[in-house]
Amino acid sequence: MTSLATLWPPFGLILSTPRLVLRPLQDADLPAAVEAAETGIHPPGQMPFSHPWTEARPEDLPANTARRIWRARAESTPEKWALHFGVWRGNDFVGCQDLSAEGFGTLKTVSTGSWLRQDAQGQGLGKEMRTAVILYAFDWLKADTAVSEAAVWNSSSLGVSKSLGYQPNGIFRESWKPSELTEVQYLRLSSERFIRPVWNLDVRGHVRSADYLGIPLNDG
Repeated sequence: MTSLATLWPPFGLILSTPRLVLRPLQDADLPAAVEAAETGIHPPGQMPFSHPWTEARPEDLPANTARRIWRARAESTPEKWALHFGVWRGNDFVGCQDLSAEGFGTLKTVSTGSWLRQDAQGQGLGKEMRTAVILYAFDWLKADTAVSEAAVWNSSSLGVSKSLGYQPNGIFRESWKPSELTEVQYLRLSSERFIRPVWNLDVRGHVRSADYLGIPLNDG
């Protein structure tokens, strides 16, 4: 029987940290992702995302979530790709961690984004899951740079970035919500400045996934 990883090789990619397992979301995982989001991610009135998807009507959130994941899979090519990792602590779904790139073959740059349900915040999980994808990008995909962004008021996200060695890369005025100004801090992390964890990342399924995304294979 043909496996899902045969149909879309990134499905076979698994990143494991001391507390977490990250793997690209499959359709069977979407209900867990929606249920986690529905429990709450951020306080009402504060929008930490450039695309305010959490403000969708409750009845629209499941379909919107599914469409976003399906679109990322369908549109992933060597020129522009996105991996939406579900994040599990044991059997408990706690959030999502994204890793994406455009023109990776030339720029060697990845971008990250993430969310955690509120009752899983404040435990260092956000740092651990971002560290996982940065380690994967630098050590397995051989990226040179990682970029991120956060609203200037988002001290939690900015704190994670600072602890990993990111440097400020400009503040820009954005409109993340219609008719509302958001000042956004852009951040940049080079592989040389990355503050590495004391733990090692376990990676499975790298070879076929990287080959599918058009990334030259490395010894990792």
